[in-house]
Amino acid sequence: MNSNTNTLVGLLAGTLVGAALGILFAPESGAATRRKMADKAHDLGNNLADKATQMKDVVVDAASSKKLSLETQVENLVSDVSYKTEDVISTLEKKLAELKAKNKKYQK
Repeated sequence: MNSNTNTLVGLLAGTLVGAALGILFAPESGAATRRKMADKAHDLGNNLADKATQMKDVVVDAASSKKLSLETQVENLVSDVSYKTEDVISTLEKKLAELKAKNKKYQK
């Protein structure tokens, strides 16, 4: 598991243990305890939503970074191929000129 998942699991486990201990040792009435439990559950839900949002942002940032990296690599590849193509064309033009010169010798 990665650190974000471990953090989320630790947060959830800590919240559940804290809620259970709070219920066992609560000196308050049932209504007050239920209200506290509802508040804790609401807080837990908010914390989980925040962590999920953070994890989503990390994934989106990583995907964007990889996309930019890939686009840059493709642009570099296209540029390299373009230069190589120019080199090949220049070489072929030189060879063609040489062949034309040799052909003129044979035509005389």
